[in-house]
Amino acid sequence: MSMQFNPIGGTSMKKLFSRRTLAAFAVIGASSLILTACSSSSDDAGGGDKVGVSLITKNDTNPFFVAMIAGAKAKAAELGVDLSVASGKDETDDAAQIAAIENAISKKDAGILITPISGGVYAAITKAREAGLYVIALDTPTDPASIVDITFATDNCKAGELIGQWAAAKMGGKKAVIALLDIFNDKNVPTDYCRDNGFLKGMGIPLGDPKKLADEPKTGKYTSGKGGAYQIVGNVATLGAEDGGRTGMEQLLAKNPNINLVYTLNEPAAAGAYAALKAAGKEKGVVIVSVDGGRAGVENVKAGVIGATSQQYPLLMADLGVQAIYDIIKTGTKPATTDGLDFFDTGVKLITDDPQDGVPSESVQYGLDNAWG
Repeated sequence: MSMQFNPIGGTSMKKLFSRRTLAAFAVIGASSLILTACSSSSDDAGGGDKVGVSLITKNDTNPFFVAMIAGAKAKAAELGVDLSVASGKDETDDAAQIAAIENAISKKDAGILITPISGGVYAAITKAREAGLYVIALDTPTDPASIVDITFATDNCKAGELIGQWAAAKMGGKKAVIALLDIFNDKNVPTDYCRDNGFLKGMGIPLGDPKKLADEPKTGKYTSGKGGAYQIVGNVATLGAEDGGRTGMEQLLAKNPNINLVYTLNEPAAAGAYAALKAAGKEKGVVIVSVDGGRAGVENVKAGVIGATSQQYPLLMADLGVQAIYDIIKTGTKPATTDGLDFFDTGVKLITDDPQDGVPSESVQYGLDNAWG
């Protein structure tokens, strides 16, 4: 048996979210979440006890995760779910996530929602599943996907590809001297390599191993847009933070002061990169692209700091995650992946006020109407 769950319908969602957030759901929600029948291993499935859920994010300072936590709390309040929240101190803090997973197991939670920092937490996730907890990855897929029960996430490869297509068109045939600002340089995380390699693919730059960073030819021709020569100055780790973006940009400018195209994995890193460019008197004529779609990031698109950003929807990820674990316990149903993918796709839109031919995009006003944070 299967059933349709529409994440945007119903009075309860209107109570929980603003009009602009509901608009985001409406954009994404054309593809509804599929739920399939299953048997629950929990003793209180369908019973009167509160369902326990732990949300474990990478940190609690990045606006993306702040929005995700807010979305989970709102849904938990609506459903009467007993929600615990834990976070790492930064994007390297595997130990804090492992401790939070162990705590969820000891509390006998029904499930865990996690944005996994790296493969360093996979063994703990496996232990939780073996203990009977249902584990959902949010935003950051695991590799392989089967480490968790399901993932609710942006198609990060598509998000990267959209900004790459836009950047190539924006270059207008000029040589692209490219800086790549990633999360890590010592870990291989799907969010990192999907966005980075998606950007390169969108540019029409040949890839090496699509599951590795910095594995592509450093010079050659990009083929998207009008096409042209490219040079990759380097990849630097930012940990997804503004100060990391600034430091990384400073390092790459020292290697080549002629950088004219900057890829950043998220908008805090983009803000830091712009600060470094401005301090060096290099901000004019440099195109910055990014991924996130938070309010501050979209405002930076409006201000011309970022040329285009791929907007994702953390409130929806968290909302669906809490709902899914609740439904598993109360009704014996569990979610299924989007057709053709190994995760449930929560949607992505390119936001810019400088549309380029052949690249689908939405306006900055649209982005602000649907922004989080």
